[in-house]
Amino acid sequence: MKKQPAQTTAPADRAARLTALRNEKMAESAHAYVRGSTVCFYEWLEASGKAIPEGPAVWICGDCHVGNLGPVASADGALAVQVRDFDQTVIGNPAHDLMRLGLSLAMAARGSDLPGVTTAHMLEHMMEGYEAAFARPHDGDTVAMPEIVRLTMRRAAGRSWRHLADERIEGTEPAIPLGKRFWPLEPAEREAIDALFARDDLRTLVTSLRARDDDAPIAMVDAAYWRKGCSSLGRLRYAVLVAIGKGKAERHCLVDLKEAIAAAAPRAARAPMPRDNAERVVAGARHLSPHLGERMLAVRLLDRAVFARELLPQDLKLEIEGVSRDEAVEIAAFLATTVGRAHARQMSVTDRTAWLAELGRNRAGALDAPSWLWSGIVELVGTHEGAYLDHCRKHALAA
Repeated sequence: MKKQPAQTTAPADRAARLTALRNEKMAESAHAYVRGSTVCFYEWLEASGKAIPEGPAVWICGDCHVGNLGPVASADGALAVQVRDFDQTVIGNPAHDLMRLGLSLAMAARGSDLPGVTTAHMLEHMMEGYEAAFARPHDGDTVAMPEIVRLTMRRAAGRSWRHLADERIEGTEPAIPLGKRFWPLEPAEREAIDALFARDDLRTLVTSLRARDDDAPIAMVDAAYWRKGCSSLGRLRYAVLVAIGKGKAERHCLVDLKEAIAAAAPRAARAPMPRDNAERVVAGARHLSPHLGERMLAVRLLDRAVFARELLPQDLKLEIEGVSRDEAVEIAAFLATTVGRAHARQMSVTDRTAWLAELGRNRAGALDAPSWLWSGIVELVGTHEGAYLDHCRKHALAA
């Protein structure tokens, strides 16, 4: 039996520990609070009564903040910046992704100590980038990357399994170290995960990369409960180390198993979405981020909806803290173009034309951002700041 370090958490203590960790993580910064307050975001939006345009019903990210965009690798080795988190994905209003991205960019600007004028320019260029994507929705290689994105892409392209293993499991030994990040499993959890990786569809998923033999056997080597994320803390989350092949040809990969629960993002009325939340997540991923969607699978584990995906070394978050004014504006346009393409690919020519016309309404002044977007973000920033400070006060009192 694997030795249990003193700093790890027993299964019975997970819920209380995860709640405390989530509150601590959300108190770290205003931008971190954005990531963990998705449910509050939609509550604030509804309470504000702000009228935002109703776009064509398409799959949206639902939690479109900066940290949920970044380099993603496909099964055949291609690399692109795409949406990389789909917990909140629904068929819904694309304007919600714009509002969420705008709030995230505004809070990132404040975290970088940039003036309000820069935020105004960021939202202007965000809309320019988003609308430009509709002209060539299927052409992802023609947009100039900001330097910080180019450097992240270069780093992603040069990464290997060793880099991923060193970051995630602290070495390339075939074991997951228990400690602050990885916690022990209950016997029923280990048995269920072991049975899951005996299935043909899981074998197909982890042998889908181009360098692997489609017929290679797979086996679970080790698994642990994974304390990861912010908004996802408290759900089932497991890291599974898997062996592919045998003997000298044996290789390892790391699979993330994550519980899918009901989305807080509003869904379009009568939208034909899967009722199973894991199937909803995978369907959204395949529409919004083809590279990642093809590497995901919806399964049932311990009678819960769970989705599986192999973690690749090339999958990285974009970190934009501490950027300059010019960089912030360029990044806003680039990320909005990425989101715009994800939306536009799903629309007919007629819907794209109508949505662009709707976005062109209600613009005034030299800063060319729709008034609904600017006023909505201003109000959300104020609400967010107050909620963040209140959260910090409660966290400090509890601590």
